[in-house]
Formats: sequence, C-alpha cells, structure tokens
Amino acid sequence: MNPFQYQNGELSAENLPLSALAEQFGTPCYVYSRAALEHNLLSYERAFEGIEHLTCFAVKANSNLAVLNVLARIGAGFDIVSGGELTRVLRAGGDPAKVIFSGLGKTEIEIEQALNAGILCFNVESDAELDRINAVAQRTGKRAAISLRVNPDVDAGTHPYISTGLKENKFGIDIAAAFAVYQRAATMSHIDITGIDCHIGSQLTTIAPYLDAIDKILSLIDRLAQAGINLQHLDIGGGLGVVYNQETPPEPGELIRAVKEKIQGRNLTLIMEPGRSICANAGILLTRVEFLKHTTYKHFAIIDAAMNDLLRPSLYGAWQEIVPVRQQFSASEQALRPAHTYDVVGPVCESGDFLGKERTLSIAAGDLLAVRSAGAYGFVMSSNYNTRNRAAEVMVDNDRATVVRQRETIDYQLSLEQVLAD
Repeated sequence: MNPFQYQNGELSAENLPLSALAEQFGTPCYVYSRAALEHNLLSYERAFEGIEHLTCFAVKANSNLAVLNVLARIGAGFDIVSGGELTRVLRAGGDPAKVIFSGLGKTEIEIEQALNAGILCFNVESDAELDRINAVAQRTGKRAAISLRVNPDVDAGTHPYISTGLKENKFGIDIAAAFAVYQRAATMSHIDITGIDCHIGSQLTTIAPYLDAIDKILSLIDRLAQAGINLQHLDIGGGLGVVYNQETPPEPGELIRAVKEKIQGRNLTLIMEPGRSICANAGILLTRVEFLKHTTYKHFAIIDAAMNDLLRPSLYGAWQEIVPVRQQFSASEQALRPAHTYDVVGPVCESGDFLGKERTLSIAAGDLLAVRSAGAYGFVMSSNYNTRNRAAEVMVDNDRATVVRQRETIDYQLSLEQVLAD
C-alpha cells in the first residue's frame, strides 16, 4: 500500500495533509504511517500461513519505540544487533522469546543481557563468538540457544555496501567450515544448537539469490542430520527489496511460496528478518526549500534537511524519489516555479551533502518537499554533524498525528559535554 497520496492537489500521510504536519511539527521531519507498517508486516504473516514461522523485524532499519510497538502489538518478533536494540524492543513491548540476536561483535555484557532477558536465539558469526557465548552462559548458569550464520558465498547482485553473503564479506561463517563449527558447538557444555541462519544482502529484487543460498543451506542441514545434529529452524534472513525508483521487487508471498516448496517435508520452523520491506515505504522525510541557487552550470535547491538527516544518498549513492508536497498552483503561482533540473542539497559543509541529483522540479523557496521511501535507514543513521539537531519523528494513524520522537535541541546535544575545570 502507498499511504502517501495526493488529495486535492496536496500530498497527504494517510488522511492528514503534510503541510499541516509541517506547520505543527516543523521541518525536517520524519513521518511514518501506522497503517502501512501494519499492512507490510501482515503481508509476511499471510504468506507464512500453514507453516511454523516467525517474522522478526530487523530493528536496525527503524528503531523508533513507536514503530517497534506498532509491530509488537500484532505479534512481530525482532532481529537485533546490539544490546541497545534489545533494550528498545523490551521498552516497546516486544516479547524477548521472539528475539534473534545477530551481529558479529557481541560483547560479554550484551550476551549476558540477552541471556537474562530470555531471547530466542543467538546468530553466531565466528568461532570466537561461539566460545564467548558458551563462557558467558557457563558463568551465569544459563544455556544459550544458538544458530550459526552461514555465509553461502552467493552474490545478491546488490550494492557492495549492503551485500553480506560473499566470502569476502565480514559476516557469517564460511559454509565450507560450518560443519566443523557445528560439531564443536555440539560438545560445548552450555550451548543448545537450535538452527541455522543465512543473510546474503539487502535490497534484493529477485528471489533467485535466496533460492541459491537455501539450496546450499539445505545440503548442510542434511549433512548435519546424518551426523546427529538436528536443527529446529531455518532463518533465511531479510533483504527483500522495495521500490525506490523503477525496481520491481517480488512480493513477500512470491518468495515465501518458493521457500515453502524448498523445505516441504522437513520439520523446520521458518524464520525471516525483514526490515526495509516493512518500513521503507511507510515513511517519508518532510523538508522545506530554503533557497534556490542558479549558476551557469547547475541549479541547486537548498533544503533544510541534509546528509546528517538522511545519509543513504551520500553514503552509497542511493536514489530516493523527491516530490513537491503541493502539486496544484494558480497560473500566477506556477509562473514563479519554472521547471529546472536541480541538485537537491542540504546546508552541511560537505560537497557530498545531497539528497538527490538531477531532479526535474517546479518549485520556489519556501515550498515543501517529501523524500519518499525514507522509513528505513533514515533517522536511525542520522547524526549531529555540523551540530545540527536531529529531526522530529511523527506517527500518523488515519487523521491523528503523534510526535514519537521530539526534535532535538542544542541544549540536549550539549548536555553530555563539559569544559575543563581549569
């Protein structure tokens, strides 16, 4: 579903005009749709019907407490990569028994925190991590349920920065070495082997890489069973793509139907860790044009959002649609908005500070713009670079808007700092 549609010539979030939200909450501002979050999670749940499963939202994509709470209320599990994310999930009402702990640098403190919380499983990414989890479990008198994140050396065909399943990537355990690691784990005093995990990358627009990886993983599962190591779950990771430009990613149902066929007849619970596909298109970044700058070579739209608010375009050239909030003008107003091809840039003191390049727009200073598909890897990657306050976050539910994170203030930023006493 698309919760951001034009109504009477103006872009709205569900049933609220974005101009009203800008007036009430200021800009830049992240705006999320509750209906879209729920719809996107339930699209996975419907596809999983008929098999044992768990849909674990990847918290790294959007960790706002209200977002997590909306998903927890309708039964989501959660995929976390830090102790901080675990705290967020618990504060948001998430069930720790539905939490998968991924990530390759878990500290002893984080492992103990997760064991005390009673999470479902650790996704283990190295021999050294396995030893650490066993040692912490032994020291605390607990048993740790684990799966190995196996790297199948499958090319996801995506940007190198978001590819995770190749042998040169830092993630996971080489599939050629995984059998021996499972055997060693089976001898450990405080380890319970429960499953196997695989995550090959993000923004995948075809199911073929998933299926290639699953074929390799299933062969390993069979080999483990022959050795007496019987797994209870298969975690196929996340990474299903969304539409930013002209992509045509598969629907969750298409992928899950194909996976169901692959595992038919096996007593395996299927786990998936979607993030972007649940929250990306459920959010926009609302920003205002400060100035238009025209030079001999370029037209620039200078906005009040910047790379510190939305890093993806600067970090790896990500493309996100940028549209005017107001679409209809009188003839005299339109005359003040001749179309130009703009680079849409922010005020941060970096040449790499842009949210979009070569965008044809008919705009004037003071106009509002919406950066679409900003609900994933938007606010969570934001910073205070140039001592800029991070944006407000707002959740829309039909015709009601709630601030779910206040706009930062300079006093808040400086509250953790102090000058020297002498």
